[in-house]
Amino acid sequence: MILKSIQELHNIFLRCSGAVTDSREIKGGELFFALKGEHFDGNSFAMGALEKGAAYAVVSDRSLNDARCIAVDDTLAALQDLARYHRASLSVSDGRSGTLPVLALTGTNGKTTTKELIRAVLSSRYEVLATEGNLNNHIGVPLTLLRLSSRHDVAVIEMGASAPGEIASLARIALPNYGLVTNVGKAHLAGFGSFEGVKRTKGELYDYLQRTADKAFVNMDNPDLCGMASLRPDLSIIPYGLEYSGASVLEADASSPCLSVRLSGGRVVHTHLIGAYNADNVMAAVAVGEYFGVPEDEAAAAIEAYVPSNRRSQLEKRGSNVYILDTYNANPTSMSAALDNLVSMKAEKKAVMLGDMLELGVDSLREHEAIVSKVASFAPECAYFVGKEFASALAAGGAAVLDGAGVRHAAFADSSELSSYLESHPLSDTLILVKGSRGTKMEKIL
Repeated sequence: MILKSIQELHNIFLRCSGAVTDSREIKGGELFFALKGEHFDGNSFAMGALEKGAAYAVVSDRSLNDARCIAVDDTLAALQDLARYHRASLSVSDGRSGTLPVLALTGTNGKTTTKELIRAVLSSRYEVLATEGNLNNHIGVPLTLLRLSSRHDVAVIEMGASAPGEIASLARIALPNYGLVTNVGKAHLAGFGSFEGVKRTKGELYDYLQRTADKAFVNMDNPDLCGMASLRPDLSIIPYGLEYSGASVLEADASSPCLSVRLSGGRVVHTHLIGAYNADNVMAAVAVGEYFGVPEDEAAAAIEAYVPSNRRSQLEKRGSNVYILDTYNANPTSMSAALDNLVSMKAEKKAVMLGDMLELGVDSLREHEAIVSKVASFAPECAYFVGKEFASALAAGGAAVLDGAGVRHAAFADSSELSSYLESHPLSDTLILVKGSRGTKMEKIL
């Protein structure tokens, strides 16, 4: 079958049980997209997908002779076009005019936590579709949008990027009515080229919303975000912020380390999140909830019920030690914030176990040296580093800086090597920060 239009593909999709790009996920009745990657060609799995129960397969190999194969020039483009068409076709299920509201969410740090908090808050009043797992890229966003149905009231779509133009591309697919940039920081510098490149790329969401006359939630406490918004004078903003709204963070310690925020009206939100830096994420969720008519008490209760997973700002007690686990990812901005949080917490003994920050390009040595210096500045009991980037920073002078501060330290090739070391050199009665980029697998030390 040769596809004649996206509308025709959409009619076929509506008769299917969903859309998949991995033949291993087929349960029966799906529309399978045979995507091509650097090391695979989905066309080779198309017939197998049909045999497993897929209703149709969208392919680019026109030699596949089966009436259930839908031939297109580019299967990824077809997936994205279908998702855009499907998103635009849905009306709001509660009777409001216009298409279903979509909130696009991006930023250097805190995207997933903020998304989950917003999902929790909005779910107290609405049927919400939100990005699952790490489906925040050029494939994941379309797959998420294709899960939308008439029963949903609102969608919260997370958007990730590691190079210029990617947020603009995702916005053209998702057609968001609202946008929120959590923050901008030093991450994926190898792809963005510089911090200014990060701001330009995250700002592509603001550019889209300005063109469509839609609204952006902007943290007024963040000078970078305020500056980005001011460069777009026609951008309609919904302001929020900790200081902006008169809220405050309550002091945490090792015995009560989770974040608590006192809202301007006096209501205290006791979260399961570790780190004062999560206050911005809480305030974003409160602001979105308020805009969509969720009362403050309901929003606060939803935030308090949220328990983080996937090693994001989690707390674990093992024996006499308390671990702050933040091992899903790391960059200079989030690493510095995590260290600041550790400094702010009360504990007799503190330690850090830090894995490399990846994808920093030519800035890598300088940024790792800065983190080593920051560790030395507050002199924990010990500091253990994992990976070749931190090893280079220590060899370039970082070890001498730590020695001068009286910090016991060691470097390890990988987290497994550190794990073995800890078996014979255990810590006790210590508050320990464990953080690193996903590739360092720092959670292994537990």
